[in-house]
Amino acid sequence: MNKFKRSLRRRSPSIRSDEYIDYKNTGLLRRFIGEQGKILSRRMNRLTSKQQRSVATAIKRARILALLPFSKNEN
Repeated sequence: MNKFKRSLRRRSPSIRSDEYIDYKNTGLLRRFIGEQGKILSRRMNRLTSKQQRSVATAIKRARILALLPFSKNEN
């Protein structure tokens, strides 16, 4: 029996050194939002805690300015 099973979920690519976390960079921020519009966890995103906090803040700012949707309800 294998105690440590790999997660079958798709992992988002982490942030490259040339990418800047900013609320205007919606292409980057969309990678850290799940299918239902939730901000993905730090483990899924493979980010440091400092990067995760700045990504979450940038996503929230982009949502308030209507650059990103709050949810992805497609009815």
